Amino acid sequence: MDNDLEIKTLKDAIHVEKENHTIVDYFLFDEYEIHLNTLPPHCFQEWHYHSKIEETLVIVEGTLTAHYKMNGKIITETAGVNDVIRVKASLHTFANETDAPVRFIVFRFVPDGKNKQEIIKQDKIIVEVK
Repeated sequence: MDNDLEIKTLKDAIHVEKENHTIVDYFLFDEYEIHLNTLPPHCFQEWHYHSKIEETLVIVEGTLTAHYKMNGKIITETAGVNDVIRVKASLHTFANETDAPVRFIVFRFVPDGKNKQEIIKQDKIIVEVK
């Protein structure tokens, strides 16, 4: 792992305005991806699922409606600011059913099936800098 801190700005992102009106700024890294999404009022994404990636969303502005299929039924739930949605391999779609834009951050990676919680919780080394 490289030791140098790196700051990416919007000019480093891949900017896409999709047909479904989602505005996305993609930040691509070797082992994961982060993207910033804006879904305008009364817009929705296509139904889809992911066969290899894990996707986690954090809502930063507005209310996002998640529709997903479970046991043959369509379930609808809403998420607001600071809520986290773990998508897993679900068949899902996201919609903005409000009159204001919704903004959310998406973290995408390819899991390897190994539990890394202890490494994540313990990987902070305190040092004195003079």
